[in-house]
Amino acid sequence: MSILERIQADTRNAMRDRDRDRVGALRMLSSELQKALKEGDGGADEAAVLQRERKRRLEASDAYREAGRDDLARGEEREAAIVEEYLPRQLSDDELGAIVGDVVARAGAASPREMGKVMSLVMPEVQGRADGKRVSAMVRDKLSA
Repeated sequence: MSILERIQADTRNAMRDRDRDRVGALRMLSSELQKALKEGDGGADEAAVLQRERKRRLEASDAYREAGRDDLARGEEREAAIVEEYLPRQLSDDELGAIVGDVVARAGAASPREMGKVMSLVMPEVQGRADGKRVSAMVRDKLSA
């Protein structure tokens, strides 16, 4: 069962349960996934779509908090949590550190100037299982040490 099919089934269940917030979030996800499938230009990667939508929700939450709108920020955080339910299990710091260390060793990178080279090798390996900011910070730490 694809993620889109799971989301559609969960949407029907949420409608039966009259959970408006969940229905809205799941419909948004379903729409974004269907749009990515239609485009067909590599945008059909479900995990990438989910990560993008989660990131959008978290960024919106931060913006709402800065504007003093905690009620709207909480709504965005709830939607981000719903999106996270469908993402692959995230890598722990130890697992991510091992992958980054391995790639740094393979690439022979020794300075922070080679960060782009390392990032281009790490990101495909952690696809959908680690946030880019987290990976970037880990790579920066490894190259600075």
